[in-house]
Amino acid sequence: MGFDEEWAQLRAEATQRQATSMQLNGVPDDSGPGGNNVLASTPREKAAAAKTIREDLLGDTSEAMNKADESSKAAAREFADWATGPAIKKLDETWDKQVTTLMNRLRGESDGLSGTAKNFAGLELDIKSQFSPLLISRYGAGTSVGDGQN
Repeated sequence: MGFDEEWAQLRAEATQRQATSMQLNGVPDDSGPGGNNVLASTPREKAAAAKTIREDLLGDTSEAMNKADESSKAAAREFADWATGPAIKKLDETWDKQVTTLMNRLRGESDGLSGTAKNFAGLELDIKSQFSPLLISRYGAGTSVGDGQN
C-alpha cells in the first residue's frame, strides 16, 4: 500500500471515530484524553512558570547568545579574507535576530502567565457584580442585611 492510500485510509478511520453529537447539559462520564477534567494550571503554577521564564530562561538564552556572538565574531575575523568570513558574520546576524525573537516570545509568555490570574479575578468580580442584583438575601426576598427586618 502506498503512502497516499494509507493516508486516505487513516483519514477515513479518524473521521468515523469523531463524534457528531453535542451535549450541553452535562459532562461525559469518562475523563477524556486530558485526564481528570480539572484545570491543570493554578494561579500559583502560572506565577511559578512566569518566574522561571524571567529568572532562568531569559538569562540563559541571553548568555547563550553572547557566547555564540564571541565565538562567531572571532571566527569571522579569522576568515575575513575568505568567503567563509562574511558567511559567518551573516550567520551571526541571523542568530541574533532569532534569539531576540525567542526572548521577546518568552517575555510575552511570562507577561501572559502573570496577567492571566489577574484578568480572571477581574472577570470574576465583574460577573459577580452583574448577578448581585439577582441574589436573594438569606433572610428572605425583599430583605437585606441591616435593613431592620427579621
